[in-house]
Amino acid sequence: MISREEQEKYPAAAAPENPSAEIAAIVGVDHIRDAAASDAVAGVAPAKVIEPGSAVEFSGVLAVADRSGLAVLPRGGGTKSDWGNPPRRADAVVSTRRLNRILEHAWGDLTLSVEAGCTISQVQAALAEHGQRLAIDPLWPERATVGGILATNDSGSLRTRFGSLRDLIIGITVALPNGVLARSGGKVVKNVAGYDLPKLNTGALGTLGVITQAVFRLHGLPRESRSVSFGSNSLEKICARMNAVRDSNLSYTSLQVRASGEGNYRLDLLWEGTPEGIATQDRELSALTGDLQSADPDGCWSTRESLWDQKGAPRAVVKVSILPMELANFCATLESSCKAARSIAWEIVFQSPGVGLLRIEEDESRLVDTLTRLRAHAEKSSGSLVVLSAPPEIRERFDAWGDPSDALPLMRAVKQQLDPHGILNPGRFVGGI
Repeated sequence: MISREEQEKYPAAAAPENPSAEIAAIVGVDHIRDAAASDAVAGVAPAKVIEPGSAVEFSGVLAVADRSGLAVLPRGGGTKSDWGNPPRRADAVVSTRRLNRILEHAWGDLTLSVEAGCTISQVQAALAEHGQRLAIDPLWPERATVGGILATNDSGSLRTRFGSLRDLIIGITVALPNGVLARSGGKVVKNVAGYDLPKLNTGALGTLGVITQAVFRLHGLPRESRSVSFGSNSLEKICARMNAVRDSNLSYTSLQVRASGEGNYRLDLLWEGTPEGIATQDRELSALTGDLQSADPDGCWSTRESLWDQKGAPRAVVKVSILPMELANFCATLESSCKAARSIAWEIVFQSPGVGLLRIEEDESRLVDTLTRLRAHAEKSSGSLVVLSAPPEIRERFDAWGDPSDALPLMRAVKQQLDPHGILNPGRFVGGI
């Protein structure tokens, strides 16, 4: 537990005359620097980069920023800095790079306590020594950090079997703008204001507080794993096979559909377990589908990272949430846009239970129209389309989040409660929060 004395090191006070000097006194002059071009967030350049060395230092920096009205942009590995809307203001990036310790691995209890700046690869390597894992496969695990994947809710394809990050996180420590370190969930002393902080901060893009520590439930590593893949020149056939698999008793760990405007469609399945169990799943799959599948050892589960590759054309990468049964209709709308535009190219990686990443390449003058049409289709089916990456010209004309529905007043009320001066990632989240 963080002592009252430590919390009171940075009490509320009048706005400091020289906030940079006060922040430097907290983190040390070696851990505050002028921002470089590479520190820009969604095209907006901050003035400073600050690297606290502990959760207490983090709370102190936020307290100074709050009293001074400085806009703070939290950052982990920087792999998803372009997600969301551009910030309205950007005075300083505050990095978790130095918060990179594994605090406690209670391997007998299958729990892990870790600082937010640890990379996912670092975490998985340490857990593997005891035959365990954090059951996620987020984008760019070598650079993505614990705090970053929580802030963006990036679980990956393993959510099919193990659930999303909101199902795996059991405790959290969050630095709030008022200088308080709030703890909730696992190994908790008390909750704060009645909020479920682990779930509330997962996916909030760092707009409610800065995650400094997290506690997760763990799972064992499988004895063996194997991927199989079906190919077809018909998306309808692939979607029908996907629905048949989802309605069956097959015990798959991950399921995804890959499709593109070039007419290449694939259904991928991941088995995990014993060799005998995997062989049984293979036989049941063949009996269900009535045709042959092929082993696919070429890293089909990491292909979604290639959607961000620069391929020479203006492009947007969006996150699509739709019911699995709506995938074929959604792609049909995409195909009709292709025919209308004549130059559009697209590629989608869709992971059950209903989340996909879509890359669209099109002339910038028409890209907004295509995104508008696709968002309308998704929202009509109670889904959503969120822009993760796009050229600045597109971001100026197209909101990243879409319709927040009737949840927006509640979201704004929570934001007002936890960040009343709006210093954390201002404007980047839903509804300009």
